[in-house]
Amino acid sequence: MATTVSAPAPSAPAPGRRRRPSLARREARWAWLFLAPWIVGFLVFQAGPMIASAWLSLTEYDVINPPEYTGLDNYRELMADPQVARALGNTVYYTALHVPLVMVISLGLALLLKRVGRLQGFFRTVFYLPVMTPAVAVGILFLLLLNTQDGLINRGLALVGIDGPSWTTDPHWVMPGIVLMSLWSLGSTVIIYLAALQNVPRDLYEAASIDGAGGWARFRHVTLPMISGALFFTLIVNTIASLQMFTEVYTMYFGNRETQNRFNSDAATFYVIHLFQEAFQFLHMGYASAMAWLLFLIIMVITLVQVKLSNRFVYYEGEDK
Repeated sequence: MATTVSAPAPSAPAPGRRRRPSLARREARWAWLFLAPWIVGFLVFQAGPMIASAWLSLTEYDVINPPEYTGLDNYRELMADPQVARALGNTVYYTALHVPLVMVISLGLALLLKRVGRLQGFFRTVFYLPVMTPAVAVGILFLLLLNTQDGLINRGLALVGIDGPSWTTDPHWVMPGIVLMSLWSLGSTVIIYLAALQNVPRDLYEAASIDGAGGWARFRHVTLPMISGALFFTLIVNTIASLQMFTEVYTMYFGNRETQNRFNSDAATFYVIHLFQEAFQFLHMGYASAMAWLLFLIIMVITLVQVKLSNRFVYYEGEDK
């Protein structure tokens, strides 16, 4: 008589013994653990204040009394406030002057640095050091340099027979003086362009030379397309930074009451400076919050337009056009 042998039943895990988590789960836990400080910081110092400011923009709030809901009144007042329009106009004017100048001058300096050779590291450091200068110190320094009577810039112009303008009092020269000051910190853009130039393959230049391309043709058809990604990045970064210009100009023109009375502060009123005054000088926190969200929307729209237009001139290696 044949006997059948049944397969042994799988043994159940011993009581109290847990299955070890898989490698993917352990890696996910460690990832969340290392990300936790950033997540907490983002929620507490960025997302939280943004949500709070969005709510405050719909209220009338002076810090002392509780917020009073007013709906969209702050935004309606923004649209009709001539001071907001003037500050925004000054900011856009500065951005339109600053961004192209920084990009063109930085590219020219990067092209020169590429040809320096062994001294490239030294000059690269020299160009970048001004970026490390505190913004308040830069404002004070250029307030002295742009002084009409004793400023070093006007003294240098006098040596070549040019009567220097009133950089800080003439409304027509206030903004050019601020743009001149802003060129002090273009070192970071120079370094970015230099890195991009050094990554352009030499084979492309050699092929262009064989085809009879001159210096300008090589720059236009080889250099610019190959560094267009860096150009696009600095365009966005410098535009956003220009629209948020604050510290240096505030130090120069709004640092104390004596400075405000002596210099033409109206021509130097930037949007963020006006926002700061509304919030911390006049305690119009709700109105200032609405101003902050308007600036956020302006920056977002400009950035989206730049990204959309970038498809026409930005080349990415390995991308088929």
